[in-house]
Amino acid sequence: MDNNLTESNQLPILIVGAGLCGSLLAVRLAQRGYTVVVYEKRSDMRKVTVDAGRSINLALSARGLLALEQAGLASEVRDVCIPMRGRKIHPLNGDAFLSPYSGRSDDYINSVSRPGLNRMLLEAADRYDNVQIHFETRVREVNIDEASLVCTNSEGKEYKVYGQIVIGTDGAGSTVRKALMGQTTKLLFNYSQDFLRHGYKELSILPDQAGSWKLEKEALHIWPNGSFMIIALPNLDGSFTLTMFHPYEGHAGFNTLNTPEKLLAFFEEYYPSLLPFIPHLVEEYFENPTGNLGTIKCYPWQANGKCLIMGDAAHAIVPFYGQGMNCSLEDVRIFDNLLDELGPAWEELFVRFQDVRKDNTDAIADLAIDNFYEMRDHVDDEGFKRKRQVEMQLEQQFPGYFSKYSLVTFRPELNYQDAMIQGRKQDERLLEICTSPKYDTMSLEEYYAELKSIKL
Repeated sequence: MDNNLTESNQLPILIVGAGLCGSLLAVRLAQRGYTVVVYEKRSDMRKVTVDAGRSINLALSARGLLALEQAGLASEVRDVCIPMRGRKIHPLNGDAFLSPYSGRSDDYINSVSRPGLNRMLLEAADRYDNVQIHFETRVREVNIDEASLVCTNSEGKEYKVYGQIVIGTDGAGSTVRKALMGQTTKLLFNYSQDFLRHGYKELSILPDQAGSWKLEKEALHIWPNGSFMIIALPNLDGSFTLTMFHPYEGHAGFNTLNTPEKLLAFFEEYYPSLLPFIPHLVEEYFENPTGNLGTIKCYPWQANGKCLIMGDAAHAIVPFYGQGMNCSLEDVRIFDNLLDELGPAWEELFVRFQDVRKDNTDAIADLAIDNFYEMRDHVDDEGFKRKRQVEMQLEQQFPGYFSKYSLVTFRPELNYQDAMIQGRKQDERLLEICTSPKYDTMSLEEYYAELKSIKL
């Protein structure tokens, strides 16, 4: 067991939020010997049913797995994952085709249930006597100067607690971040929140009578339609979780598709190949909520060596690169590595952490927006398909070549910013070639030489 404690640091570490990031952080700190107390406003999800329509299946990839491995949990989590080896594209007019994520057979992402993974991490935290988790407890106030919280429990009783430090892992609506924002003049706190004009709604494809999958199991399915799309991720029980990404307004808007007749007519026109798999469409569509999609950026993430935010509290992103959860888990790994280097010198550690992560989380936020337009508009475009084909061949023949997607998804040792810079330059040059007459004349070796010559 790692032990970074000193006799003068006997107060607990207070974590606000028991989601994926907070639960993993609690596990890793407990493994180091710290006393950790976690406060979570929701009920214990191991004892209640998660609200329908709010799960959004997660794509767990190398960055998230590396963080879980550091806590000794990767093998346990892999047991509840389904590999997804590529995107299965279902064009409106044309045959479905598979676009692999990589030319390397051992590069794939994993479909995992958000509540299922969260439950596993909570169970892992519960194995440690030095972790307490208080559910149905709202944090009303955060004092960032003294690392204290004012909480209200499920019985309405209000009380105050003190810690060595407070770490906010309480999501996009973070109470801890709001406390930092309350010191705007003192901290020169910057904050931006940008919503897409699109929202999301969950649907499902149920298993067949044998309990198996009705579509190809090891793929992320996409039905692209220009300004809107539906994706599907497989579940262990043979079902698929579908997510509609549609605008709010216009002919495809959630606000327009407001009657069963309009909805069915729209799906018959734009999702005809999907419609036979969702006979319960009308029921789910009108029962499940519509969620917003937005990006949050802010700075600084810490104050006084007493308070820190990480995960979605510091950098919420849209889900189109499959990196939101991976990025948050990577926060824990980077924080853990800095704790190895610096020990509980909290002020220095917090400053280093935000300086190491800020540019990288901004980079993946921007890439996620880029990928939204790519998945929606370009996956069945001829130039894009040519580029993906060349990328796959390059990855198969040249082990040193990684596409932009592979750099981000399968190279956890490479930070997001460097992956973005390198990947964008490669994409620009490849797409230029693949939409020109050169496409039919260049050998694979010439493609590789062209891309290796790019100056970063």
